[in-house]
Amino acid sequence: MFKTNHRLSAVYVTAVLACLALMNGCASGTVSGSGYNPTTVTNQIDQEGLDAANIKRVVIADVNLGSPSRKYLQKREKDVDVFVAAALKSHGWEVVSSREFSQRWRNAVSMFGNPVDPTTGRVNGRTFSRIVQTVRDQIMESSNIDALVFTDLLEKDVYFAQGVNRVARWDGVSRKPPTQGAGDGVSVNFNWGAPVAATTIRISVFNTDLKLLFSGEGGMALNEAVDVRSGSGFVRRREILGNEDHVREGIALALHPLVPMAKWPGNPD
Repeated sequence: MFKTNHRLSAVYVTAVLACLALMNGCASGTVSGSGYNPTTVTNQIDQEGLDAANIKRVVIADVNLGSPSRKYLQKREKDVDVFVAAALKSHGWEVVSSREFSQRWRNAVSMFGNPVDPTTGRVNGRTFSRIVQTVRDQIMESSNIDALVFTDLLEKDVYFAQGVNRVARWDGVSRKPPTQGAGDGVSVNFNWGAPVAATTIRISVFNTDLKLLFSGEGGMALNEAVDVRSGSGFVRRREILGNEDHVREGIALALHPLVPMAKWPGNPD
């Protein structure tokens, strides 16, 4: 059952939001790694807390724990959450409909105001924690939820390694440069040292006291491609997060070791 230690919950959630702000400056069990990758994130897990929580039923929040994702990533959030739900179900958890969360979230926002500044995208931690507590209390009136799961799609700048085989490595994945447009190839003067936008998923699990039990990150896909038509730089890809294997790999990385990933690439042995 959800407990109502409001003061402790408010302080804890606000502290977590502050930590996530600094970090931003976050599958299926059949997914496996493809060799050691030194960029793999060592995820945070409170095993004792997980054992005590005895989680059986969870709900995936349809809002970010931190600042909202880029608008073009928001279009894929529901699709990504379907894969996250499948991974959690493979772990033996029941995932209830996000409607259990979203309706109550909207009602709480109407009471306390939007915690996200629409101009800056910054999150008011105090307002956010009050809304989360309200949703937590209300959701238990109709559903026996053991944990809240947040899935944030983060955009990061990554870089291609110099040399013949150009590969971008971040948060446990390796991706070759995609191309876009009709052209004769990549110019020899192409600036490979420029940053490239990429997506990482962060998955966070909170218990009924809104204490963080797990937080993990996994790289997914490059959001930009080499513009072959002009040959002068990177451009936004027409299809964002369109490779399901890449999405599943990122989720598997973000959930390890909560949901163990075969051949986890963070192990150098």
